[in-house]
Amino acid sequence: MAEERTSNYIKLCDEWAEKFLQMEKKELMNRLPELKEEDGYLKITHFGVPFGIRLDNGRIDRLDGRAKANATEMLKKAKAGHYAVGQFNINNLEWTKAILLTAQELNSPVILGVSEGAGKYMTGYKTVVGMVNGMMEELNITVPVALHLDHGSYEGCLKCVEAGFSSIMFDGSHYPIEENVAKTKELVKIVAEHGMSLEAEVGSIGGEEDGVVGMGECADPQECKMIADLGIDFLAAGIGNIHGKYPANWKGLSFETLDAIQKLTGEMPLVLHGGTGIPADMIKKAIDLGVSKINVNTECQLSFAAATRKYIEEGKDQQGKGYDPRKLLAPGFEAIKATVKEKMELFGSVNKA
Repeated sequence: MAEERTSNYIKLCDEWAEKFLQMEKKELMNRLPELKEEDGYLKITHFGVPFGIRLDNGRIDRLDGRAKANATEMLKKAKAGHYAVGQFNINNLEWTKAILLTAQELNSPVILGVSEGAGKYMTGYKTVVGMVNGMMEELNITVPVALHLDHGSYEGCLKCVEAGFSSIMFDGSHYPIEENVAKTKELVKIVAEHGMSLEAEVGSIGGEEDGVVGMGECADPQECKMIADLGIDFLAAGIGNIHGKYPANWKGLSFETLDAIQKLTGEMPLVLHGGTGIPADMIKKAIDLGVSKINVNTECQLSFAAATRKYIEEGKDQQGKGYDPRKLLAPGFEAIKATVKEKMELFGSVNKA
């Protein structure tokens, strides 16, 4: 069903773009005086939302601050400079504010990750886009920021394109490689039409579910090359990494696999998921071998939980107006900032905005 929907979407985009390119632009502007030619677009506002029809290819872009930069250029720069940009997942206003302020204070580029579950928790992707865009304006955030769907399904990716994300990840690692290739190929075309960046995955990331711990899968380097050659912007490949806490018997990252993938994918930035709990020396070696984006989620959650627990256990919520959410959540907010600062310093992205 998803493939049929996407094929129809692509077909309609192609048909209308072709029709637009055959139109006489001056005649069109005479018929629709609200159209304005500017910055390579014919611009128009529809129901309060600014759109632009690209003069070079007839594609339509939403112009209200697709939040904000796509991640491609910041990761290319990171790979060339031998550092990594952190993706820090957001769960609510406190998370978003803490990460944005820390990035601005450290002059670091940053990627805000949104899982499908967190997106639903925050009432939907359009809410997330509005919150991030509004917060960036109100806080005067000037460092590069990408808003990125994390481990997106095929349908989730399409929803985030529509909502105004600047970057998406399609996680097709659980599909047979042929289906992963087919779906990724379609999304490559869609994101290109919207000026977005696309991350794809080969080799599923390990983790814990119902008490069973997976050690983390190592991707096939040849399959990584197949996906990389489709025109994606950066690639997540399993190299023994795990979401959540790492078990005591974890064998570590497979640098042999990472090196083989790097040699086959060339200049493409690579992504390390499950950044929480990986020793600093492994992080630095991974960066040396081509990792340019490192995802952090669990560590911020643990920091927030510990600081909030301490506040409650010390009875501070019962002192004066300590129950006020702005006071109750403040220690966790500061803990997130401290964790993000520590990671940005480790990844080497400070003063790289």
